[in-house]
Amino acid sequence: MQLTEERRDRLENDDFASMDSSGERKLPIHDEAHVRNAIARFSQTDFEDESAKKAAAHRIIRAAGRYGILLEDDDAVVRASEA
Repeated sequence: MQLTEERRDRLENDDFASMDSSGERKLPIHDEAHVRNAIARFSQTDFEDESAKKAAAHRIIRAAGRYGILLEDDDAVVRASEA
């Protein structure tokens, strides 16, 4: 399902992999399709620092587990979680 701006605005902060210090929320992970999208777009996303990147990676990995999405060791999100 396409995430309209209105629906995105109604999502909780916990429904995103990352939120920067200015409040910008990145990589919605509230459903299976968006978790898959977050995995695919992870390496294209700018994070404030390595700590934020690693935290986002862990949130995406947990969300992937909830939806039974298998990750490979060479996925960018998995590599970032181990850094």
